[in-house]
Amino acid sequence: MIATPPDMQRWQPRFFSIWIGQSLSLIGSSLTQFVLIWWITQETGSANALAIAGMMALLPAALFSPIAGAVADRLNRRIVMITADAVTAGCMLALVTLFAGGRIQLWHIYTLMFIRSTMQSFQQPAASASTMNLVPRNWLERVAGLNQSMQGVMTIASAPLGALALAILPIEGALMIDVVTALVGITPLFIYRIPQPSLVLHESPQSFLHDIQDGAKYIVGQRGLLMLYVVSGLVVLTVMPTFALTPLLVKQHFHGGVTEVAIMEGLAGVGIILGGVLVSVWKFSSRRVLIVLISFAISCGTVALTALAPGDMLWLAIFWWFISGVTFSTGNAPMVALLQGMIPNELQGRALSLLNMVYGLAAPIGLAIAGPLGDAYGVRAIFIAGGGLSALINLLALFSKSLWNIEDSLRSRQSAGTTPE
Repeated sequence: MIATPPDMQRWQPRFFSIWIGQSLSLIGSSLTQFVLIWWITQETGSANALAIAGMMALLPAALFSPIAGAVADRLNRRIVMITADAVTAGCMLALVTLFAGGRIQLWHIYTLMFIRSTMQSFQQPAASASTMNLVPRNWLERVAGLNQSMQGVMTIASAPLGALALAILPIEGALMIDVVTALVGITPLFIYRIPQPSLVLHESPQSFLHDIQDGAKYIVGQRGLLMLYVVSGLVVLTVMPTFALTPLLVKQHFHGGVTEVAIMEGLAGVGIILGGVLVSVWKFSSRRVLIVLISFAISCGTVALTALAPGDMLWLAIFWWFISGVTFSTGNAPMVALLQGMIPNELQGRALSLLNMVYGLAAPIGLAIAGPLGDAYGVRAIFIAGGGLSALINLLALFSKSLWNIEDSLRSRQSAGTTPE
């Protein structure tokens, strides 16, 4: 049972105070992630070291996402959010102390990344689930738009802000920004109460596992949907390592520094947003599968082209990276629409969380493989092989009858009036 909606005359100060605080906390975390990745790049020059850092940042999503939603539903969400921000701030303060004392080691950074990512795995579902109890129903779509805009800002701004912080502050000063923004994120949570839905205390862990099994059974029973999950997992496994190794490519092959990395990452974020705008005004054809696979093939192929650019033509690499961002969006949006149309409404949460699990497991596996190979054969080889192989996977998937049958099934649902709402 959902709690009574907040007072319509009083909800704005509470919601926007909490939203702004949490947004600033996320921006601080993104900035810090860039700072730490660049420090690892400078200090080690190792693809394997960057791959391990990527694994520590991504693995908690696969390990804890399945239970984080249940925690958000069954425990006090305000306490979950306060705890997550407080633990993150405490760990970052410890890291600042280690840097200031000259005692920092790689394993310290890896441990922090794992803990922080774990906290975010619990914080984000709690924050998202709280929205229903903080705003009127007619504001839910606007809040979703605000959150999407904030994600775009983080994508564009985290690298340039991180580069700026490193330019004017010592690294411990740059890392203190995360501590400050975490405290800013916590403060409104001490001031305002978040309405909590009635807890379903009789539910057991077994019932939660049963829900996950229902979602998995549905996916396995739909051959086209299962094939889409498999293809998506293989693409993430092969291309995701390139995102973690981008600073090393810029440093080693293009002889660039933190500013060049920031420009490359920032323009990729601009490309992702422009791709989203293009999709918003583009009327999808009936063959969404074709749009998805061709867009992803181009996005992955341009990853390989980025590394194939000559070492004195960084501008060309940045251009290909920008195109990769645009085509990622033009592939991802119709894929989400396809999944929403294919999966029954009552199963969407579980089915889509399982897709996130696939991504969360595939990415660390890919990084574990790519790290040693990058040190042995060079980071360019990882970009060329990963981008080329993932593009080939998308193109080969075009010949899958199971994938094409997804839309035949969707059209049958639509004609029968049973499409999920």
